Amino acid sequence: MSAVLAFVAGIALTTVAIGQNRSVYAPPPDLTSPPADAVKSPSGLISKVLTPGKGDEKPKENDIISVDYTAWTSEGSLHDSSVARGKPSMFPLNRTALKGWTQCVQLMVVGEKRRCWMPEALAYAGAPNRPKGQLVFDIELLATYPNPTVAPPDVKEAPSDARRTASGLAYKILREGTGGRNPGPRDKVLVHYSGWTTNGRLFDSSLGKGEPLLLGLDEFITGWSEGLQLMVEGQRNRLWIPQNLAYKGEPGSPRGMLVFDVELLRIQ
Repeated sequence: MSAVLAFVAGIALTTVAIGQNRSVYAPPPDLTSPPADAVKSPSGLISKVLTPGKGDEKPKENDIISVDYTAWTSEGSLHDSSVARGKPSMFPLNRTALKGWTQCVQLMVVGEKRRCWMPEALAYAGAPNRPKGQLVFDIELLATYPNPTVAPPDVKEAPSDARRTASGLAYKILREGTGGRNPGPRDKVLVHYSGWTTNGRLFDSSLGKGEPLLLGLDEFITGWSEGLQLMVEGQRNRLWIPQNLAYKGEPGSPRGMLVFDVELLRIQ
């Protein structure tokens, strides 16, 4: 089951993962009494920033988000936790079952950790076999990505401000990185990516799979290998790869120029 379906279904898989370490996931002391400096939204959502994030970009409702979270019922029972599973969750923000979740995350920036008190109307709203009453979530927003089912507006051709290499590759930096070195031609890299044809058809995306791709640069198509060697960790680029640097007409592969959004997560 995908991370999206698991979250939407509200499946709490944390009990086995926690084992004897349940105290690590004890409810916060302000579970039923939000502090005076917490902010109340018009909808009834109450939230407080626990750790500030970076920048000012907040997720849009149809963005794909990567988060770590832990949730408790109003009685103090642990409801669910990606932290306990040891793996962040990734899913489209508008696919969550909880209105309060969407509202809370849209208040956040990447790197931020926030505690959100969700009244029942913004939680499971009385749904059968779901926790009743208020839920409290500690959420850390790890990353946000535009939903790849909506193609970028410039897939038909590289814009005039794109940089170009001697090989014919065009690229544009979408988000600056924080790393200090570029990968070499035989390094392994961990990446998130989405790829479109010039008519806007999405043909592949790690975001839809909820898992980044780990692969050696010598295993990628030529344009990917060249483009990634121009990047540092944390950087997100858009690549316009002409056919002679892409699949070169191999049977079953997309033809013509391809456009990729690639984020270099880590150099192995």
